[in-house]
Amino acid sequence: MSTFPSLTGSRLIRALIKAGFEVARAKGMSQVAGDAGLSRESLYKALSGERSPSFDTILKVIGALGLKLHAQAAHS
Repeated sequence: MSTFPSLTGSRLIRALIKAGFEVARAKGMSQVAGDAGLSRESLYKALSGERSPSFDTILKVIGALGLKLHAQAAHS
């Protein structure tokens, strides 16, 4: 059962990036950028939705937000 049943593929990724942007803004963009090892400008570009951030950047931002990415095998 999906937590986001109406969001799949690229729509889900965009929704997660948007949520990450809001969390980063609440925590402080400069703080999150520093914790992720990115410049503030790079963080804004990565989370702005104007372009797709690399998976490495996504993992850095997730870590900077104090979160973990968890993948689980789908059961058929």
